[in-house]
Amino acid sequence: MSILLPQQVANRAYQQLTQPQVHKLREHELSVLDQAQKTRIPFQSFDIQLYQWGEKGEPILLIHGWEGQAGNFADWIGPLLDAGFVVHAFDAPSHGFSTRGGASLFEFGQLVELLIDRFGVQKLLSHSFGGVATTFALTDRPDLTIERYGILTIPNRFLDYVEDTARKYGMTESVKQRLLDRVQRETGYDPATLVVSDFVQKIDSVKAALLIHDREDQVIPFSKAEDVAAAWKPVVLEPVTGTGHFRILRTPEVIDRMVGWLAAGD
Repeated sequence: MSILLPQQVANRAYQQLTQPQVHKLREHELSVLDQAQKTRIPFQSFDIQLYQWGEKGEPILLIHGWEGQAGNFADWIGPLLDAGFVVHAFDAPSHGFSTRGGASLFEFGQLVELLIDRFGVQKLLSHSFGGVATTFALTDRPDLTIERYGILTIPNRFLDYVEDTARKYGMTESVKQRLLDRVQRETGYDPATLVVSDFVQKIDSVKAALLIHDREDQVIPFSKAEDVAAAWKPVVLEPVTGTGHFRILRTPEVIDRMVGWLAAGD
């Protein structure tokens, strides 16, 4: 197909990059979402689902990963409420219970920026690709003050995601280049420049960051977290084992460590 119909294959791969699958939530995750105050807001061409748990306390914003949704943080809500937070979360464009459509890092990051302002948060928690969207947003807003930013696994190069997609579709090099050209044409950004370890060097708004990443993560290699940590002075990298990429969101020791750190004062 790459040889006979190169443009069609590139177009299909582009859809893969911009139209995330929506995965079914567990019963427990749905139950936690049902306990939230829910609001919907317009954002660009999307209708975004927002969630809030708690009424009084310090606000914190949770940022899920690509093909994730707010419900992925279900095990965090109780501990965060117990620590005195008002918890805000959302389903990104074309994710979860928000409306569908072509979405990208850029819409994701712009929404994060908008919600930081909307809720007046100075503490953040992201998982996986949510860290890419968040660091992209923070490079655009040097006026913000983020007291503590907790990160649960993080990619580094957008090109890694493109490479994974290319392998998935068995693309030839010429078709992969067509895909990269379309990404640049549609977004105005050269994919080779979308590197988190470069983004973070431009961020002055974060006072402290804690990055927890599994050494045996099969989705995002631990080396990616090392690259980001080496480039960003405020971040402390704490490796864990036995959690993988997704179970890290449901590991009590990780939750206790991160919530305790987020709740701590200076």
